[in-house]
Amino acid sequence: MPTNPLFRPVSDPAVAASLHDQIQIALSIADDQVLRSLLANAIPAVAPVEQIRSISAQVGVPTGNLQTADGLVHFEATQCQLVDPAEAAADLPPLNGRRTQSRELARLTQHESDVQTLGHNLPLATTVSLLAESGFSSEQIRDILHLPYDAWQKAWWYKIDAYGNFTIPFLRHIRTLRYPNGTFTIQYKDFFEQDTPVCFTGVMQKALVVIKPDTQSFSDTLRQINYQREALGTTQVVLICNTISDLEAQGLINQGVSVYPAVELILPTQSNCIHCGRKECAMNGAVDSPVALCYGFLPESEFI
Repeated sequence: MPTNPLFRPVSDPAVAASLHDQIQIALSIADDQVLRSLLANAIPAVAPVEQIRSISAQVGVPTGNLQTADGLVHFEATQCQLVDPAEAAADLPPLNGRRTQSRELARLTQHESDVQTLGHNLPLATTVSLLAESGFSSEQIRDILHLPYDAWQKAWWYKIDAYGNFTIPFLRHIRTLRYPNGTFTIQYKDFFEQDTPVCFTGVMQKALVVIKPDTQSFSDTLRQINYQREALGTTQVVLICNTISDLEAQGLINQGVSVYPAVELILPTQSNCIHCGRKECAMNGAVDSPVALCYGFLPESEFI
């Protein structure tokens, strides 16, 4: 197991009562950066930051039988990326001339996909934005928009391998069809060695988010996770917890669950050091304390 302050014996059970609400509030207002961190910094990671395009979260998602999941993160995982022209020129076969002039080119492009439509009747601004988000430079976009009728722009792309790295090259042809009303249709087709690229750039995925109370047993946690991921149709799970043992963490990870420390999502709350029950804090009981918001504030009435 990796060394992490998350994996310590469970203590301070009084925090558990408010921990759930704090984390759900944090998820409901989280920005992209926080949500990306949730997926990328979980152990093991659900997806690297650089492979996450759009991302959003739902809180209190119904799963049937009057039950709800703590959260559900929707994200687009990048599966294909445009190769930099300089890199393509140095490492990949040339695109000029007939395909038979290069055995390497013939091998890498021996299969051809059907023509796919990326967007239909799109305004100019949307067309440009879509191409730019895909990685095309302004010069490449200009070339694509002004192609002669039935001509294609050719560029090398990489798709993701079994290890999550962009290493498998394929050739993509792309074109735009312009209509009298000024709108565009974007079409593409791929030439590849073995497996057809599954999408243009990314695939929408979702990850279940479960908040574990400190007092919940391993079996109950796993039962809840298995029920909810089946109900929501996802295998990807992030378990947010205060602290758990090494053995529990290893068992959950072996069951396809990613673990994330709750402290990374807990929001600071309005505090008054005079009424805080945490006697170990240096500011505890201070009348003139400057602390207005605190991650560890716990009223004496709730302290056990």
